[in-house]
Order: sequence, then structure tokens, then C-alpha cells
Amino acid sequence: MTAAVLAAAAFAAPVNAQGDLLVAPTRVILDGSRGTEVILSNIGSEEATYRIGLELRRMEENGRLVPVEKAEANATEEAALGMIRYAPRRITLPPGQPQAVRLAARPGADLPDGEYRVHMSFKAIPKPRSVTEQQTQAQGVSIQLIPIYGVTIPIIVRHGRLEAQVAINQPKIVAGENGPELAVTMSRAGDSSVYGELRITKPGLDDPIALLRGVAIYPEIGTRELRIQLTEQQAASITGQLRFEYREMPEAGGGLIAAVDAFVG
Repeated sequence: MTAAVLAAAAFAAPVNAQGDLLVAPTRVILDGSRGTEVILSNIGSEEATYRIGLELRRMEENGRLVPVEKAEANATEEAALGMIRYAPRRITLPPGQPQAVRLAARPGADLPDGEYRVHMSFKAIPKPRSVTEQQTQAQGVSIQLIPIYGVTIPIIVRHGRLEAQVAINQPKIVAGENGPELAVTMSRAGDSSVYGELRITKPGLDDPIALLRGVAIYPEIGTRELRIQLTEQQAASITGQLRFEYREMPEAGGGLIAAVDAFVG
């Protein structure tokens, strides 16, 4: 498998699925008074109940989204939680059936320009299970762990005129814990997040040798550190004179956000 195929397969996800849950779209941007819908589907073989809620998360420079308790929310996060309206908040679906969750933003008249974000969570509620005779007869304490499947997607509200600029710094191959890694540092400035795909091309080749989709940089960080695990063969192919382009996702127009020509050795 080539580096390009490997990267695309790992990061291309038109829908977000976990367990028997499937949610689409995987990202929502609200920049006006009109609302939208998110479709939740039960792709399992049994009836299931899901709870829909809002969470706060902050991005770290390595791209990890860290949960934030509502008591620790800053002013921007509190404003985001207060302006999102959605319904229903609990859904029971027969197998194979979808249902829409309606959502909209109601920003206040004195809300400062800026980007506001929450993460909408969809969590399966486990069915109550009766205690079996076998469990009753078991000696000592018996604990049964029941997995709870969940999906979260970002809900972004853009209020006012916002801008963002991105730069790609010198990419390089570095030694990671499990082998070589491609390290790419991206810098963001401005008051808006950016979202797109990173394309790596070689002169003379039409197709990218690597494609990393769904790369977001949220406003709380100014630098995003990307680390892509490589095999020794892939590391050997990503060398020499290369072009790194960060573009909008194809469905958003594919416009160029940032680019750099670099020699990777």
C-alpha cells in the first residue's frame, strides 16, 4: 500500500460511525439565522435509544481534543453553549432507521464577533438487563462492563467578519517511537478556525504521494503539529523536492489555503 492510499484510507470519513451509530454530516458551520439538521441512523439490528447533548472540548497542538467541564468554560465557550438550540434530545430508533436532529444558533445582539464552538454528542443508552440466575449464584462480587458507544461532531458558529491565515513550516522526517514519522508544523493566525486536507506532491507526478484529509486547526491554538506514522518504504518515498499544499476540502471548493515547497531528506 502506498503512502497516499494509506493516508487517504485513514482519514477520509464522509460520515462518523461508532458501534451501531452513524451520524452525518461530521461537521456543522452556522453563520446565519438559518438552522440545519444532523441525521442520526441506527445501523444495528436492534432498537436503540440515543441521548443527544452538548460538550466542550479544546484542541491541543498535537490535534487532540481535550474535554472541558462546563464549570471551567471561558466566556467564549459559555456563549457557545448558551446560543445553540436543538431538538430532540433523546431518540429511539428501530434498526435501520434514521431521524433528523434540528439545530440552530441564536446569538445575542451584543455578541462580539468571533467563532464559537461546541461539540454535539450522540450516545447510545444501554438497555436494562435482568440479573441472570448464573450471576445470582456467582460467588463474590461480579461486575459487568457495558460499553457505551458515542459520536461527537463540532458545531461551529461564525459571527461577524472573520479571517484566518495559515503557514506551513519546514516539514521533515523524524524518528518516532514506532519508526519514522513525517512531521509538519502549521501555524494559524486570525480569529477563525481552518479545515481542509494536506496534499503532498512530487514534481512530475499528477497524483499526490500522500493525502491527509480532515485537518482542523481551531482558534485556541496558533500551531498544529502533525505527525504521520510511516513505514520505512513510505519514508523513503517522501524525500527530495516536495510541495505541501493545505487546501479546503473538495466539497468546500478546494481553494488553496497555504503551500510550501520544501526539500525533505
